[in-house]
Amino acid sequence: MSSHAAHRASPDDERWIARAVELARASVQAGGGPFGALIVRDGALLAEASNRVTLELDPTAHAEVNAIRRACRALADYRLNGATLYSSCEPCPMCLGAIHWARLERLVFACSRTDAAAAGFDDDWIYRELALPLEQRAVPTLQLGRELGLGAFDAWREFSKRVEY
Repeated sequence: MSSHAAHRASPDDERWIARAVELARASVQAGGGPFGALIVRDGALLAEASNRVTLELDPTAHAEVNAIRRACRALADYRLNGATLYSSCEPCPMCLGAIHWARLERLVFACSRTDAAAAGFDDDWIYRELALPLEQRAVPTLQLGRELGLGAFDAWREFSKRVEY
């Protein structure tokens, strides 16, 4: 798919985004956060999930991460090449990182991060935080033991059975 085609809606996009929003609404009723996500490849649903942060006491249990985990397990692969993630809301930085690591081809979302902030979910400060130098970040951050840590990268480069990702 060309990069231009990836930025245009496909005929099924509206149906899938409506399902993501339906998952978000159901999540609210179940006591979770108002977020839903699903992953589709070649017109087939691979996985769907909702936000379960408060239900599972897991700050990483965002709808997008949960959907990625389920899709990867279903395919027995850590890559989701050729797949589209549909989310009820623009992903936070953590989820966006997972989307890139999973090698998803497209991302389609309904509400913006501004919409989420208006509902009390302000992820924008994390985006701003990432651009700051370490010494200016809200969570005190210190780099320590670099020489020791480099040994793990040396071991990775030397390991003949490594799986590149």
